[in-house]
Amino acid sequence: MTKRSGRGPWTGTGRRTAAAGAVLLSLASCGLDRIGSDDAPRPTVEAIRITPHNGARGVRPEGRLSVTAPGGRLERVRVTRTDDVGERTVLAGRLSPDGHDWRPTEPRLTLAARYAVDAVAVDERGRRAARHTTFTTYVPRHRFIGYFTPEHGSTVGTGMIVTFGFNRPILDRAAVERGIRVTARPRTEIAPHWFGNRRLDYRPRGYWRPGTRVTLDLRLRDVRSGPDSYGIQHRKVTFTVGRSQVSTVDAARQKMTVRRDGRTVAQLPVTTGAPGHETYNGRMVVMERLAKTRMNGSTVGFGGEYDIADVPHALRLTSSGTFLHGNYWAEPRIFGATKSSHGCIGLRDVRGGSRRTPAGWFYQRSLIGDVVEVVNSRERRVAPDNGLSGWNMPWAAWRAGSALHRPSRSAAGH
Repeated sequence: MTKRSGRGPWTGTGRRTAAAGAVLLSLASCGLDRIGSDDAPRPTVEAIRITPHNGARGVRPEGRLSVTAPGGRLERVRVTRTDDVGERTVLAGRLSPDGHDWRPTEPRLTLAARYAVDAVAVDERGRRAARHTTFTTYVPRHRFIGYFTPEHGSTVGTGMIVTFGFNRPILDRAAVERGIRVTARPRTEIAPHWFGNRRLDYRPRGYWRPGTRVTLDLRLRDVRSGPDSYGIQHRKVTFTVGRSQVSTVDAARQKMTVRRDGRTVAQLPVTTGAPGHETYNGRMVVMERLAKTRMNGSTVGFGGEYDIADVPHALRLTSSGTFLHGNYWAEPRIFGATKSSHGCIGLRDVRGGSRRTPAGWFYQRSLIGDVVEVVNSRERRVAPDNGLSGWNMPWAAWRAGSALHRPSRSAAGH
């Protein structure tokens, strides 16, 4: 009687045993050429073990993905992931030194994704086995996304504040902060601040230095923000800081002084808010540039007091409706002399707009992110969350608004 070897399922003597004959793998069905003679034993499907099992559904992100060949050596492992927007990715992985085990380098599985695993193993006699499996991961009930400003590739003013508005309330703010990195070159200190549970802003201690390149690295995909609510974004955004332009509006004198890179380039007559409708004091940032827009008093609480369909050269300064804009309907003599607006800052213009007017001149030389500061108005200081007005908050108070309670250098993220 021939003495049997105790090596396991990959060994044999040329005669099929009852254990090896339980389940056979057809190599032809996998598109592989069979190695060895026709009567050589074939490796069984159990020779390659894949976790999660074939056809598994709702696998949690902390679930383990592994491919093993206990009685042989893995020759090839390919794992592809198709996410919920159809993007296909081939996962990187590590093979153990003995070739028995493969693990992905990513520690967690992606939510709402389909995984396909293809593996080929070979035993010591050169016989190959192949296996193909698929499984799907858990689909959460809610997904959150952060709508951010500024746009990728844009050039902005030195007062730009990076702001995120989330489509769902964020309960775990610390987790979301950890999923966002805001860095700058040259290096500068940057800190986040939460305004409620749907808005997160980032700014440096002082205005950005001209020429700074800022990067937003969003790693929010599958970040848990609350019960059954996970992020969906994974992308990188960059923008560049342009020249410095800070304009100071003196509401007592009805004059605006424009400084470019620290040098005064113009003094322009303006009209600010009339008594009872005074313009906010404080530092505001240009949020939006509109060559022409409609301004309707009913949208900002003034009823039917005005409705102008073609306001030219409009620069939005607050989300509540403060603009610095061209004014063609007022008499030229009021600019520099009379407070006549409902809180906006008006510059002389003509109907349809013209580059040759003070409003046209200023509009053409303005960027989103430029600073406009109002002084000597009888109105209160603009709230830090009204537009991009966070510069009105002291730095210590700004940093205290982080869920992680710590500032950081840009080289290490936020």
